[in-house]
Amino acid sequence: MPLWLPGERSRQGALADAESKALDSRVTAAQLRTAAAVRDAWWNWQRTRGEHSLARERLVSMQKLADDVRRRAKAGDLARSDQHQADGAAASAEVALAESGSLLAASTQHLRALIGKLPEENVADGPETPPAVPADFTALDATHPAVVELFDRAEVARRSADLASVQTRNNPELLLATTRERGAFGDSYQQTVTFGVRIPFGSEGRNRAKLGLARAEALETEGQLRLERERLASDLEAAKVRVESSRTQLAAAEKRAQLARESRGFFDKSFRLGESDLPTRLRIELETVEAERQNARARIDLAAAISALRQALGLLPEQK
Repeated sequence: MPLWLPGERSRQGALADAESKALDSRVTAAQLRTAAAVRDAWWNWQRTRGEHSLARERLVSMQKLADDVRRRAKAGDLARSDQHQADGAAASAEVALAESGSLLAASTQHLRALIGKLPEENVADGPETPPAVPADFTALDATHPAVVELFDRAEVARRSADLASVQTRNNPELLLATTRERGAFGDSYQQTVTFGVRIPFGSEGRNRAKLGLARAEALETEGQLRLERERLASDLEAAKVRVESSRTQLAAAEKRAQLARESRGFFDKSFRLGESDLPTRLRIELETVEAERQNARARIDLAAAISALRQALGLLPEQK
């Protein structure tokens, strides 16, 4: 049975506690890294879903316009070249719908591979609740999983170095032996008990190397901690700027989409009255579709930016 060296037992217990805590923080940090992948896949799916919805609306609009042009061409109000242009625009919208459907299927399967199920079609695509951002990143040292993981790893390395500092030699061993024997068959058994202590020699050099390795690991982990904190602080600042920029872009995109919808109404009426030609009507329709696409993308980009900010703060999706 090995015997404790002076101070070894308490340091061994402290190391065990640090390793247990480090295991828990490593699991939480892994969950945060998984959340980053899921968030990216989720918002990519939302973008492709929005693109598919807009492509479907564009096809319906182009088909209605093509039907109107076809009727007016038969009545002699428009030339056949106008009908060809309208049919071509409808065919182009059909191609765009097929392409967006392919992208939607790919993003859906990628998200399904991450979360294990198909997302619901009627799921909300709005942004998460904007989180409160601390003025100083040091406020997150006790809560950010990536930082806590490195803090705990550094603590494990320090505890290992403390333990190695008292393990200057191999542990002595207490020996207990018992023998039971008899001289001849029929004699009574004689039992003896032997106690002994084994003291190792010549192990100081090997344990000194172990101490040096433990201290080197502690210094390396502390260096990684400093670099990671700087990187996370930079990511947080970039995420804050991205949220503000996305809000500005959304406001501009909403204004453009509103103006485009009003213009489409004006030109649709003037086209039906014969006051504007088909190329102008098609151009206005395409501009409106592009404005709606930009508006939808800006809305999703803002939601994705808020989600990225929560990721930079170390918040899991279910955390507030």
